[in-house]
Amino acid sequence: MEKTEHIIKINLPGGIVSPGDLHEILCIAEKCKVKNVRFGNRQQLLFVVNDEYLDDLNDLFLVGDVAYEIDTDDYPNLVSSYVTEEIFPTSLWLTEGVYKDVLDGFNHQPKLKINIVDYYQNLIPFFTGNLNFIASETNNFWYLYIRFPKTNQMYCWPTLVYSEDIAEMSRVLEQFIDLNSEKKSFETQIIGEEIYHKVKNKFQFLSHTFEKPLVHTDFQLPYYEGLNRYSDNKSWLGIYRRNEEYSLDFLKEICEICLETRIGQLYTTSWKSIVIKNINNKDRVFWSDLLNKYRVNIRHAANELNWQTEDFSKEALRIKLDLVKAFEEADLRTYRLCFAIKTQPKTGLFSSIVVRKRNSKNANGEELYELLYTKDFNPNSKEYITYHEGVVYSELAPKLMEICEVYYTLRLNKKELQQKETQIKKTVETDKIFIAHQCKHCFTIYDERYGDLVNNIPVGVKFDSLENFSCPTCDAPKTDFEQIKLNKMLIG
Repeated sequence: MEKTEHIIKINLPGGIVSPGDLHEILCIAEKCKVKNVRFGNRQQLLFVVNDEYLDDLNDLFLVGDVAYEIDTDDYPNLVSSYVTEEIFPTSLWLTEGVYKDVLDGFNHQPKLKINIVDYYQNLIPFFTGNLNFIASETNNFWYLYIRFPKTNQMYCWPTLVYSEDIAEMSRVLEQFIDLNSEKKSFETQIIGEEIYHKVKNKFQFLSHTFEKPLVHTDFQLPYYEGLNRYSDNKSWLGIYRRNEEYSLDFLKEICEICLETRIGQLYTTSWKSIVIKNINNKDRVFWSDLLNKYRVNIRHAANELNWQTEDFSKEALRIKLDLVKAFEEADLRTYRLCFAIKTQPKTGLFSSIVVRKRNSKNANGEELYELLYTKDFNPNSKEYITYHEGVVYSELAPKLMEICEVYYTLRLNKKELQQKETQIKKTVETDKIFIAHQCKHCFTIYDERYGDLVNNIPVGVKFDSLENFSCPTCDAPKTDFEQIKLNKMLIG
């Protein structure tokens, strides 16, 4: 059976498009009977066209000089945090001009996924690319983390990269990185070192030594929709759609208002939303009228905005909407958490908690899902911890609520542990050291001088002699405890 529908992908480098260019694309799509478009996880424009209009689309895009792909993703979009500039907290030196210089340097279409992001912001993910350039605290220099294709293995480039070298270095690195092979974890460090030395010996890129390693800011997804002021006379508008679809008529009017009010750029996000910046206060009425005309709601609950789903996945979207409804009914707190739903293997999504379809069924024929969370619940981490391997659909919401409970318990325990350690420092004998063991996930300490009341372990039982031991806080196995040195406490 021949394919009757085709997915059209148009890259918007850095998540930026001019209103005039977008309007032209939308008018071409309209001529080919397209009614709605979407924005993808990598800030690109996506829509579906019927087979009978594909030739017309090709001809119109050729005349309009529009680059596009049909049913393929050979050239992933350049992702950037340009959208956050001005309206969300950002580093001091990474300005609009720097973003433009970096993005304008790309005169080739990268086949690798490339992310260009500010370390200080939390809207755009750090490590969903293969080449991840993350702004450092040194002006015009960036960390580079290489994530080899089809893996979660990361190699940190030993030196910082200069802004003006990002585009050319990306082109050079494509020559050394195999797009198709799946690297094993023990190989990636060796391969990364080999690539580094080849590039260093052959090319004259400006570099800078690390002043300090990259430190992730504590994740807090900003509220990225609504009509919001960010200066005395400027506002920004963020628009999110529950079904991920934007009507052509609605977007065309957005472009027309931008052109009439001299707004030169539109921005897309990794959360499939669109942002309009530099709205003059006197023009806010136009945007309010537009939202009223199309009945567009801009005040969704935070626990609905913090989800990532695959592009064009009806199944993932259905699961998301069901889970959001369950969360709302439970009045669940999800502050500082974000979720992803993966129905296909090797889907690069950004999240601290993952729902992954296993493509297997139980004895009753029910689909099974796997629930995971990232180390320390940091969504920029690529180290996953399995919470449950075989969950039926009806149990997804309760199990996810359990994981949320784990997260907040760990945060409280970590805070209490820090307070306890501060108190301990006041009463220790600084010249004596005691060896204890600490859970690497939640930082719970097993100290033989106190035993473990939760696991009915009396005082004096050595850690090495424990059998079938698990963490009393997060149930991590004994093997996940590490030796730590404690100052010997003065105890009664």
